[in-house]
Amino acid sequence: METIKGGYFGKLLRVNLDDHTCRTEDIPEKILLDYIGGRGLGSKILFDEVPGKADALGPENKLIFATGPLTGINAPTTSRYAIVAKSPLTGTVGGCSSGGHFGIDLKSTGYDVLIIEGVSIKPCYLAIVDGKVEIKDAANLWGKDAHETTDILMKETDPKAGIACIGPSGEHKQMIAAIMNEKNHAAGRGGLGAVMGSKNLKAVVVSGNNKTPISDKDVVDRAIKQWRTFVGEAPLTKDVLKEYGTPALVKAINHDGSFPSYNFQEGVFNDAESISGETFKELYFVKRQPCAHCPIACARVTATPEREGKGPEFETIWSFGASCGVNDLEKIIHANYNCNEYGIDTISAGNTVACAMEMSEKGYFPEPVMNQIKKDIGRDLKFGDADAIVILSALIGKNEGFGKELSLGSARLAEKYGHPELAMHVKGLELPAYDPRGFHGMSLTLSTNNRGGCHLRSYLVSTEAISTPFAINRFESKGKAGLAKLYQDLTTTIDSMVACLFTSFALNPELYAKLVGSVMGIEMDGNVLLKTGERIWTIEKLFNLREGKSRQDDTLPDRVLNQPFSSGLSKGHKIKFDELLDEYYQIRGWTKEGIPTAEKLAELGLINESSFL
Repeated sequence: METIKGGYFGKLLRVNLDDHTCRTEDIPEKILLDYIGGRGLGSKILFDEVPGKADALGPENKLIFATGPLTGINAPTTSRYAIVAKSPLTGTVGGCSSGGHFGIDLKSTGYDVLIIEGVSIKPCYLAIVDGKVEIKDAANLWGKDAHETTDILMKETDPKAGIACIGPSGEHKQMIAAIMNEKNHAAGRGGLGAVMGSKNLKAVVVSGNNKTPISDKDVVDRAIKQWRTFVGEAPLTKDVLKEYGTPALVKAINHDGSFPSYNFQEGVFNDAESISGETFKELYFVKRQPCAHCPIACARVTATPEREGKGPEFETIWSFGASCGVNDLEKIIHANYNCNEYGIDTISAGNTVACAMEMSEKGYFPEPVMNQIKKDIGRDLKFGDADAIVILSALIGKNEGFGKELSLGSARLAEKYGHPELAMHVKGLELPAYDPRGFHGMSLTLSTNNRGGCHLRSYLVSTEAISTPFAINRFESKGKAGLAKLYQDLTTTIDSMVACLFTSFALNPELYAKLVGSVMGIEMDGNVLLKTGERIWTIEKLFNLREGKSRQDDTLPDRVLNQPFSSGLSKGHKIKFDELLDEYYQIRGWTKEGIPTAEKLAELGLINESSFL
């Protein structure tokens, strides 16, 4: 086994909130070699330490903050961090990645990983500042939003610290609660903010002076320079994302007739121009706000006549916009600000409002619920109600009125009132802004995603919609299963480094492997890196199988599978889903029921982890 010479301190901090004790532990080198860091290391720890069928909001669940070998080396887009826990929304492996500078600040404490376990009797926050670890009283912070909490803690601790916290949504243990860092960066998907709230942990504050060790500075500097060159020259990272940010995608996806509108009933939103990246830039853009050491600078500081904040991103513009039939960009921005302040996942929130709009229009809510809605917004809830998305997003955050119902997420809401078919989700996680009826490769990556309906774990839209790094027929099935596996394995390693997914618009597996290997001081190539990604993906799959998930969960909503669009450029196309899924399982070395074979598990070194099968 090779010896790691850089990239890690080799230390994790374990914090037990039951008795407010902490201890430092060594991280075995083999674990780092096999799982890299970030998402991979977090998923391995989760699998090993959280028992099967544990209550996601109970004391057995653990909240794992993890950095990667690239964190703190000043390479482009490597300021991110990962958070892993069992998701209360989906019951699957839950994991998020978030930008800003929190990841670098966490690494600067001298720890690669932070594991939080148990439950504090009283509200508290964790401070790791200048080498000192303290669990402090947070009574004065409970009830504060994410912005207020951050401001208070910066004064109490270190004005330059990285701060990750929950807002009221997390305190109420809402299924769609996010963890916010630096106020507006969200680890949003899967309700991990509720896990933090269930532990009575309001915030984590990190600051230190430790520098990430590297094996050979000259070699690493050359690899970083190569990364910067490629990221700086790729059209999407050089021009499009820099100019318009992620809202640049609105018109492109709408043009393809695959911009889910009115709760996935249509694929074209006729008012897309009013919520486009161009309109966004013209009317509300203030300045770019890059994450630390990021040359792309896709994030935006924005302002309306009433408020200022950050965002919204493309997915938020879609979820509160086209999905809800809303064409008022200013109201979408205000709903986004509400979610950032209260600590709410915007994709799940907007999707759930859209689901509620359809249920309301079809008369599926009982009279007491309809009366509550009228009390909250002053009228019946219908598609296109711009004021409603602002009111309801705030009510979710306050856990009041109909907001309590919406905080369940769309799957639980629709199930509760007898119409589960109207919730557009996979494994309980609401789908993103790319309708699979127009992107057949994405139908596979969304359905098989270990954390549910998320695009960020395999962004096959890059080929199917924006021809990067090559163009492919978006309605074609041939070759999509292999591409799905490739993109999933690669994205898994990117999340484990921890780098930004947008680098995949400019880099390939060999370039990723070159930098990671040079930092660690080991030999690595693209094939080794992808095999590591496959190992991580598979242990996440094993976690889900242990939780009772099966082939029946690797699917899409009936509306998406069986109701082709009647208009637009994706009109009439139906996904050959079962064929795609069978081929995908075969390529992965899994059975037709989606269970990894003994041969595949042996190849990946996961025989011991599969003993429950």
